[in-house]
Amino acid sequence: MNAELEVAKTAAREAGAIICTYYKSDYKILNKGYHNPVTTADHASNDYLKSVLLSEFPDYGWFSEETVDSPDRLRKERVWIIDPIDGTKEFIEGIPHFVVSIALVEDHVPVLGVLYNPVTYETFTAIKGGGSKLNGEPVRCSSETDPGKMSVANSRSETRRGMWKRYKDSFSELRPVGSVAYKLGLTAAGIVDIFASLRPKNEWDICAGHCLIREAGGKLINLNGQEVTYNNKNTRISPGLVAGNPVAVDNTMSVLKI
Repeated sequence: MNAELEVAKTAAREAGAIICTYYKSDYKILNKGYHNPVTTADHASNDYLKSVLLSEFPDYGWFSEETVDSPDRLRKERVWIIDPIDGTKEFIEGIPHFVVSIALVEDHVPVLGVLYNPVTYETFTAIKGGGSKLNGEPVRCSSETDPGKMSVANSRSETRRGMWKRYKDSFSELRPVGSVAYKLGLTAAGIVDIFASLRPKNEWDICAGHCLIREAGGKLINLNGQEVTYNNKNTRISPGLVAGNPVAVDNTMSVLKI
């Protein structure tokens, strides 16, 4: 797995460099659906990552937000799950809350995760059994378990919709961050205490971050309390998610069910 990690880290940083040629510059914005933009930078990053990762590991499957899906991946033992820019809205707004997200899944379980923020130069990495790192240094999920003392990395869009108003007095801090993957990286590194989302996400949003969380001593579950698996036919994960220190996750679930 070390060979895959080194290739993925290099690819993420090179994709980040490509993205930065567009950041706060000229690029096209299209809409794939309601409030779901895609840019020239997304496509350029995706094309680069696909070329590199599949040329190095041609027998692995491929599943990316910006590639037309193929059922062939469902028959693969190992599959790359990619978001070439997680946090496209933030990229467009010039807010440095976006990352290149690369995960490798084996038998439905994430065994490698790499996140790279090309503006802040943060590189989050994890491989199964090898722990999580931020810029090469080992990290762990926060040990804080009291919701009243916890900072929560939550969604900017959910905050704007007023979905977190009922919980504002339940936690020490609600910290809206754009990219789902970036929020999971910050939680794995103990920079925030917990990650929570009240709305469904896609596999490519969370797969790399899930590996980081697990290897940092944490857990990720959906709001029904179920474990999450990957490389499924239905890639939408409902109804929402919580991740972090296992005890903190359980305590957060109790708050969110009030």
